[in-house]
Amino acid sequence: MIAKDMMTPAPTTVCPEHSVWHLARIMLAEHVSGIPVLTDDGTLAGIVTEGDLLRRTELGTEDAFPEDSLHDADSLARLYAKSRSWKVGDVMTKDVVTVDEDASAREIAMLMNRHGIKRLPVMRNGRLTGIVSRADLLKVISIPRPRAQIRGDEALRRAIVARLKDAASVLSAQPAVAVKDGIVTVTGTVRSPAERDVIRSIVEIVAGAGFEDHLSGA
Repeated sequence: MIAKDMMTPAPTTVCPEHSVWHLARIMLAEHVSGIPVLTDDGTLAGIVTEGDLLRRTELGTEDAFPEDSLHDADSLARLYAKSRSWKVGDVMTKDVVTVDEDASAREIAMLMNRHGIKRLPVMRNGRLTGIVSRADLLKVISIPRPRAQIRGDEALRRAIVARLKDAASVLSAQPAVAVKDGIVTVTGTVRSPAERDVIRSIVEIVAGAGFEDHLSGA
C-alpha cells in the first residue's frame, strides 16, 4: 500500500496569517492533531501540531521547560515568539518532512520513526494532496493475509526451519524442529523470554497455534 491509498485527501488547512485561536478551534472541531499550513498560492509553508502548542502563555507553560537553557539566543527568541504570538506562521513548524503519493508504507513508517513525528503531508508535483498519519498505517496492518497452505510434515518442518534461519540474528542458537502428523515439536535452549517469543511467533505464523514447546532456559 502506498501513501495515496491510505492518506486523508484534501485535508483541512490554515494559512500563516490565521490566528492561533482559530487554529485551535478548527483542530477541536475536526478532531485532528495536526494541520498543514498553506500560503495564498497553495505552497506548503509548514505544519502545526498539538506539540507546537504545548508551550503557550494560555497554558502557563511559556517558561516551564528546563531544556530551554540548552538553546542559543536566536533559538530562545523563536521559542519566545512561538509561545506568545497569535499568528499561525509564528507557531508552525517550518521544516516539514513530506512524502510523495507513491511513497511506500515502509518509507512512511521509517520517516515517522526517524523524525519522531505522527503525520506526513503527501505531495504531488510540489502541491499538497493529502496527509498520512500513524493511524493510517493501521490500514496496512489490518488487511488480513491468508496463510499459505503447507501440506506434509516435512514441508511444514522445512518452512519453519527456513524462517528460524531468517531470524538467526536475534537467536542465540537454532532450535531443532520436528513435525509428526502435523504436530510441531521445538527443542533447544533460549537465553531469554524474548527469544522464546520469537520462536513461538515463527512457528505460529507457519503452522498455527498449539505446538509442543520443549525449549529450556530463560
